[in-house]
Amino acid sequence: MKNRMLSFFAAIAAFVLIPALMFAHHGQANYNTKDSVTVSGTVTDFQFVNPHSLVFLDVKDDKGQTQKWQGELTSPNHLVRAGWNKTSLKPGDQITLTGFRAINGATSMWITKLAVNGEEMKLGQGN
Repeated sequence: MKNRMLSFFAAIAAFVLIPALMFAHHGQANYNTKDSVTVSGTVTDFQFVNPHSLVFLDVKDDKGQTQKWQGELTSPNHLVRAGWNKTSLKPGDQITLTGFRAINGATSMWITKLAVNGEEMKLGQGN
């Protein structure tokens, strides 16, 4: 009886904890989700990789200095469903990103909107 009870509680804990841990991975805890920022610049690299695709770009700040920015997207699997492929962004493309900036102030963001030459691209599900 004692083993059955222990097994029962272990199963309940697994059903509660495992989904919570999986959800935690997809959280945006590193980003300030209360305020969004928008930057425009030139793509320097696009990495169509798991678990999240990455966009790297050069952005001119108010003083004319170049800042290196990194934007994080959802997984390639979700992007493919929205029509993306590994060449959707190419070095030299002029893009505008809107998203949540890193809490630590780094030039990094979780992308919520992306436009190439003024044309907004679908980001897929799971953003």
